Amino acid sequence: MKSEQEYREQLSPEAFYVCRQHGTEAPFSGKYYHHKESGFYKCICCDAPLFDSHTKFDSGTGWPSYYDCIKNSITEIKDKTHGMIRTEVRCAKCDAHLGHVFEDGPDPTGLRYCINSVCLNFEKKEEVK
Repeated sequence: MKSEQEYREQLSPEAFYVCRQHGTEAPFSGKYYHHKESGFYKCICCDAPLFDSHTKFDSGTGWPSYYDCIKNSITEIKDKTHGMIRTEVRCAKCDAHLGHVFEDGPDPTGLRYCINSVCLNFEKKEEVK
């Protein structure tokens, strides 16, 4: 795993704050909030695939939301900060803070992975001809 200094050099100040210091980007500000292309959302820190675009939905919350993650890509941590009890989600490969998961999402999982755009890169799916 990279050192915090290596992440500081790799990431923008906002991405470092969110991914490595468990921050949050402002709602409705992220580049992937309204993003609709087909592909995979990957961790900005380590390039691990996290979410398939087919699981993305408009939650109206201000952050990109997904009803499922790619198998074994996410770890969950109980988060008791800010006077709430929530479930934080982190990249299973590099431990980057991504956002939180809630149990108010659509079928088929009933989950809403609420993810900071600044934690993600996007890889477009190659079209099959």
